[in-house]
Amino acid sequence: MTRHARNCTAGAVYTYHEKKKDAEASGYGTQNERIGKDSVKDFDCCCLTLQPCRNPVITKDGFLFDKEAILEYIISKKTEYSRKLKEFERQSKKEEAEKAELAEAEKRTKLNNFMDMEKNIVKNSPSSSSSSSSKSVSNMANGGEKHLPSFWIPSKTPEARKTIVGKPDKIIYCPMSGKPISLKDLINVKFTEVKDPDDKKSLITKENRYMCAVTHDILSNSVPAAVLKPTGDVVTVECVEKLIKKDWLHPLTGEKLTEKDIIYMQRGGTGYSQTNDNLEAKNARPVIQV
Repeated sequence: MTRHARNCTAGAVYTYHEKKKDAEASGYGTQNERIGKDSVKDFDCCCLTLQPCRNPVITKDGFLFDKEAILEYIISKKTEYSRKLKEFERQSKKEEAEKAELAEAEKRTKLNNFMDMEKNIVKNSPSSSSSSSSKSVSNMANGGEKHLPSFWIPSKTPEARKTIVGKPDKIIYCPMSGKPISLKDLINVKFTEVKDPDDKKSLITKENRYMCAVTHDILSNSVPAAVLKPTGDVVTVECVEKLIKKDWLHPLTGEKLTEKDIIYMQRGGTGYSQTNDNLEAKNARPVIQV
């Protein structure tokens, strides 16, 4: 246990600071930790690969993806839907076959009961012979072999529950926003590179890679940015508020713009609470069982 301070030896209260310090030292309990700037992706990185986009596209909600990565995601979801649909159809056919088999078994049972009744009538009649057919006690009779449990196949054990497959959802949802996404909704993004003849580094290793297409301000996680939908140019939100919203004209082409033509980019984070809401991670650790 953590000791009290020298000037607080008479205190009988187990303070929050001491409790938190003991919890961290013990290795038990859930620990909350704020994510730092280095643990959050950059504004120009794909939300799936977490790498700088080579062919960037953006959704209506402002999430940036590499076109190759999001296409692969959509194709994988379509393949998964086809697989689940075939499994659902296979299950439906199996259920129909089981229903038909039960109806046939019920019909066969009624026929056997009728035949047994006729045999009993003949047996009890004075003219009947002394010999009679005995009823089978085998659990393999009357189609019972199809319903026998199997103790070495997991799916056929007596305790095994039947797996029910529901009808799959055909809609593909965005991995970030959870809203429906399609290929036609993706908008091509055009970043304006920073032109510095003295900087010989490659684009990926540069700290300042892109700038606003209008004001030429350097773009980063600390600078809110937006995409102009008609051309895909990336500009700062300050440019949108002070220049574009005055006359609602595209500053590069002169095209008429509306509120729907401005897509605000979702930033990765700067480490400050005023920039992003979800910058806290939880580490689930074992709990002391009493």
